[in-house]
Order: sequence, then structure tokens, then C-alpha cells
Amino acid sequence: MALVEVRNLSKVFSGTTSVWAGTRPDVRAVHNVSLDIHSGEALGLVGESGSGKSTLGRMILRLIEPTSGSVIFDGIDVLAAGRQRMTALRREMQIIFQDPFGSLNPRLRVAEIVTEPLVIHEGLSAGARRRKAAELLRTVGLDESAASRYPHEFSGGQRQRIGIARALALRPRFIVADEPVSALDVCVGAQIINLLARLQQQLGIAYLFISHSMPLVRYLSARIAVLYRGELVEVGETEQITTQPTHPYTQRLLAAVPKIAVGV
Repeated sequence: MALVEVRNLSKVFSGTTSVWAGTRPDVRAVHNVSLDIHSGEALGLVGESGSGKSTLGRMILRLIEPTSGSVIFDGIDVLAAGRQRMTALRREMQIIFQDPFGSLNPRLRVAEIVTEPLVIHEGLSAGARRRKAAELLRTVGLDESAASRYPHEFSGGQRQRIGIARALALRPRFIVADEPVSALDVCVGAQIINLLARLQQQLGIAYLFISHSMPLVRYLSARIAVLYRGELVEVGETEQITTQPTHPYTQRLLAAVPKIAVGV
């Protein structure tokens, strides 16, 4: 049985009416998507901006309520879960946000940020909080001294490491990584991708790795799902998707990957 089972998941954002903009039609962001994610697996979700990738990821975590469909996590119906059950599920399912600048509370020190989930779920004491913060920071490649500093004192890559540390605090089994390197330069982004790969190997975490970049998805993921205008058009093993794609949109994504000329 898959760890995460998504069945016929859809989201329609209702249109709005205003004096200035008039009437805007409903927007079908995701339509009838079904996919599985297995324990310890990295499933890449690739598609252009506006294809519904982030909406799908947030619906799986129930950060956005779907219009229809179902999400089953380890046999539990996520969308039917009450408040108490959902709180327990939050321990198992976490998210790494795209923006390392906007996703961290600027008023909190790093130790408070990365251990906040533990305070909410476990009521950690001050001493235990300091020890856990140091452990989490070491795990993501930051010095323990970072614990007493504020987010604005760090670079974008370091802030993303802090966000990853926060996501790891509760030892989740599943993480949605939502375009985690799109706001970073290439070199720093590569470091973050390598960190995510190492953490998956060490901790056995399952990822839904969301990106518009086929090379990134290909590097990190065992399987790839392709989303086009809110619909899942292709899913399969990474080797098959990247060498023998069947859908024209996947073929276009691969054709758009720059070719590196090798000198002689």
C-alpha cells in the first residue's frame, strides 16, 4: 500500500465579482488528479508555472481544501479527519516552502523557528528546545551558533536550510518540497538539492518534489509526474519519462532543457 494515495483530486477557485474588475470566471486549478507516493520515495511533480503544482501539493497536506476527491495517508482519510486527528497527521506531513525569505518569522530567533513545531506538539522545555535546535541545525549543515540569530542575518540558501530544519523537527514521513530552490542561484540551489537527497537516504523520508525544472526533478526523483493545465498527463519511472515520454507536453519540457556543448 502506498503511503500517500491521491484519488480524483480537483480544485476550482470560485470567480469573483467587483465594481472595478467586473465578474471573473471560476478557475479550474487542478482536475481529477490521481497518484501514489510510496514510503521513502521521491516523486517529482513537474510542470510550467500556473499548472497547478503548488495547489496540488497543498491540497494533499490539506492546507487548501479540495473541491472534490480524496487523500489517504497511511490508511487515514486526510480530508475526513477531525481537528484532533488532523493535528496528529501534521506530525507526519510537512512542507518546505518556495520562498526562504517570506516563510520564516523575522521576529523569532532561529532556535524558536526550528523548534516551534515541537513546542506546539510536545510542549518542549527551554533546555530541551536548545538541544533540539542545535541537533536540527547540524543536520542541515548549519553551525549551532545560528540558533541565537535572526533570519535576516542569513543568506537565501541558509534560510532555506533553516526552513528544512523546521520541517524535519517532528521527524515526518512525508514532505512536500514546493519549488525549494527556485528563489536561489544555481550553485546554492544545487547544495540544497544535495542536502534533500542526503536527508532522504538517511531518514527515509518520502518527498513530493515540486519544480518547473526537469533536470532538478530528474536528479532527485525515482518517478516523475507531469502536470499540464491542472491535469496529470503522464507519470512513470524517471528513466522512462526522460528518455521515452509519450505526451507531447512532456516532450516539449524535455526539448526545452538547454544542451551543453562539449568542446573538442
